[in-house]
Amino acid sequence: MSFPLKIYKRLAIKNNINRSDDAYTMKAKARPWKNWQHITKLDPDKYISLEDLDTIVGSGTDAIMVSGTQNITGKNVSQLIAHLEDYDIPKILEPATPDTVIDDDMDYIFVPLVLNTGDLSWIVGKHKDWIQKHPINWGKVIPEAYIVMNPESAVAKLTKSKTDLSAEEVIAYARYAERYLGLPIIYLEYSGAYGDPLLVQSLSDSLSEASLFYGGGIDSPATASEMTRYADVIVVGNIVYTDMDKFMATIP
Repeated sequence: MSFPLKIYKRLAIKNNINRSDDAYTMKAKARPWKNWQHITKLDPDKYISLEDLDTIVGSGTDAIMVSGTQNITGKNVSQLIAHLEDYDIPKILEPATPDTVIDDDMDYIFVPLVLNTGDLSWIVGKHKDWIQKHPINWGKVIPEAYIVMNPESAVAKLTKSKTDLSAEEVIAYARYAERYLGLPIIYLEYSGAYGDPLLVQSLSDSLSEASLFYGGGIDSPATASEMTRYADVIVVGNIVYTDMDKFMATIP
């Protein structure tokens, strides 16, 4: 079924759609993370000193990701983004809700689809609301497939994720995201716990186009090295707030 031309024109004018605009055509984007190994995740709900921020940016990490699950507001997201404004490093916003999407001074908006959620809103509902109710700079938007593995994590509880997955189920989710949905990033999220390296290896072996991100429990050279062996990119967050020396040791 297709819209009659006059109805399409009215919708296009109402929504400021231009056939030649990237926001409409969704042209293929560059994938800078193909050259990354290490992302530092900063939580807007946690305090980080300006001195530590300087250390993080100068550490050799490839990008900064602004991301969190609990108590995330437009205000604390904006404050953290403002602290990052003058740094010359790739900056990613991974929003918790449509209302916390602030793309000023951010290079990319990584938007998760939680594949193993028990709540459909984390796959399509919040995304539909965002598109319907907010202006979007599509040139910055990168969709990513999340597979949440730690049942005790805030993100698992919030998204009602089914975490007791077999390796075969994890791989099936990842292949669905890569081959069916065409998503460029598969993010295996253990969120505070250290995951199974053999599962990460098997998942990596199953992918051909998508990049594999791994996050969870990386707090030493050994854990960083082990997961870097299999994942394309490791995401390091919690250790930043407890031990800066240990964080520095996770840089490849």
